[in-house]
Amino acid sequence: MASDEPAQNSDILEDDINAENHIATIRKLWRYLWPNGRTDLKLRVILSMIFLVMAKMLGIFVPFLFADAVDILTGENTIDGTMIAVAVPMGLIFGYGTSRVLAQAFGEIRDAIFVKVGQNALRKIALNTFRHLHLLSLRFHLERRTGGLSRVIERATRGIDFLLRFMLFNIIPTILEIIMISSIFWIKFGFIYAAITFLCLSSYIYFTIAVTEWRLKYRREMNKQDTKANGRAIDSLLNFETVKYFTSEDHEAIRYDKSLKSYATAAIRSQLSLTLLNVGQGFIISGGLVAVLIMGANGVARDEFTIGEFVLINSLLIQIYMPLNFLGFVYREIKQALVDMEKMFMLIAKDPEIQDKEDAIDVVLNQGEIEFKNVCFHYSPDRPILKNVSFKVKGGTTTAIVGSSGAGKSTISRILFRFYDISSGIVTVDGQDIRDVKQLSLRKKIGVVPQDTVLFNDTIKYNIAYGNHDARDEQVFEAAKLAKIHDFIMRLPEGYETEVGERGLKLSGGEKQRVAIARTVLKNPPILLLDEATSALDSHTEQEIQASIEKISQQRTTIVIAHRLSTIINVNEIIVLDDGKIIERGTHSALLKQEGVYFVMWQKQQQLDEVQQKLIELEKI
Repeated sequence: MASDEPAQNSDILEDDINAENHIATIRKLWRYLWPNGRTDLKLRVILSMIFLVMAKMLGIFVPFLFADAVDILTGENTIDGTMIAVAVPMGLIFGYGTSRVLAQAFGEIRDAIFVKVGQNALRKIALNTFRHLHLLSLRFHLERRTGGLSRVIERATRGIDFLLRFMLFNIIPTILEIIMISSIFWIKFGFIYAAITFLCLSSYIYFTIAVTEWRLKYRREMNKQDTKANGRAIDSLLNFETVKYFTSEDHEAIRYDKSLKSYATAAIRSQLSLTLLNVGQGFIISGGLVAVLIMGANGVARDEFTIGEFVLINSLLIQIYMPLNFLGFVYREIKQALVDMEKMFMLIAKDPEIQDKEDAIDVVLNQGEIEFKNVCFHYSPDRPILKNVSFKVKGGTTTAIVGSSGAGKSTISRILFRFYDISSGIVTVDGQDIRDVKQLSLRKKIGVVPQDTVLFNDTIKYNIAYGNHDARDEQVFEAAKLAKIHDFIMRLPEGYETEVGERGLKLSGGEKQRVAIARTVLKNPPILLLDEATSALDSHTEQEIQASIEKISQQRTTIVIAHRLSTIINVNEIIVLDDGKIIERGTHSALLKQEGVYFVMWQKQQQLDEVQQKLIELEKI
């Protein structure tokens, strides 16, 4: 009867989606199945529907052939009192077998024709979602787990695939088959047969849907506990080192086992409810089948029907009941598929926070001068970050921004790169408001070396070449040399083809930082943003790379967000931020003479460097 499958890691939110949403979702999906400008795909849809109908008509015709063969073999049909020749029943049996094969073949042909339509729809929807995710703002991605977004796409594409397979080629054909068989019962056997069959089918469907809805609470709990267990397992494994540091293996196992126990309890209840569903379905089917067959048997006894027609009644009923065996599973999964699809379509419908104006133009750089004029910014209204900040970075010069954590240093780089739009004020590049130019053209002109470098799970060469996908190998090697990482790479067994692992975890912090510098060098942008680019490096490596940074900064407009003040003593201007305001500005020597905030920061860092140097000397003894 009904079947069940392992719980999937999804949050079932059927209560949040109503019938109107389901209809709207199907309409959105239909646009991908019936795409404008694709006559070839539309033709495939039409042909697949034709073969669907042909397969069902042949499927219903098969029991009639079998019934005629039974009548002939039992002597029901005669000519002049003589049994019809043996060739006739043999021909009917051959036709019976041929029709069954053709019905199956037509179904396979239907699937073969439609598969290109379905796969095209899946590809287009997944691609559109993927592209749209890249259009959404940094704020959107910071507020959501990347894994959660990938699961939205995964579940929705899986849901679409299920919907196409079961809705188009299971539910619709079954409805068509019910209508045809009910009509046959009415015409051939009378209204009472059709009425009992219809009543039995209606009761079966109502019971299945009602019990399935009731069972959903157990399915929800299974999914919830499965997600929790899975999340705890992944979180624990991602923090493998921390678990080891604190010898918490048993603690993690206990936490994981609690979720597994809760899942097991929900799974048991779900299975018991499934048993109720199966028994109830079997009772309804058997009751209807027995009632109609008793009527048919009486008809045979009264010579109203032949033995073949009695067999026909049984065959048609079995044929109509068979597809309904999985109705509970199909109903639940189609409903979940619609919910998952709706979530993805809602995601696609979400407007990007940062959008180009309709009349936006490509940015044009000459000097590369950057200016912030009375800029105010907040991530949320109750949390102001920048307060009336104004400064200018002349083209080809280097400006450093320093300050305590949370002062707004990194926010400045994100605003310039236009990850966020400012609350008030104006930010210009060569006199052009960055809100008036196309984001893509602006970002192509800016190279960023972030503090927290994340690499793709690919080779070192791929990660460096990400700065310029068209770069030749020689250019990649030259960029690596400027970033002082070429020699290290060449010492590796696989050289530039070395895999860096997920997020670059096979490389040290300093090595990842140098790869990031190399790919930015390869991009060759006129504007550089260095967000504490040497923070992950040791003192010796920092000195080596600092020379490279100064070299690549020449003839470029550079903003350095600095943690180590020793790296910015030669910049053209230093801006000191505190609580979102500029409190000091000037050259390194000028700021030291002022003996203000920067002077205090310098003194503290010098003392810290002295302590670290003494520790290094003690280690050598």
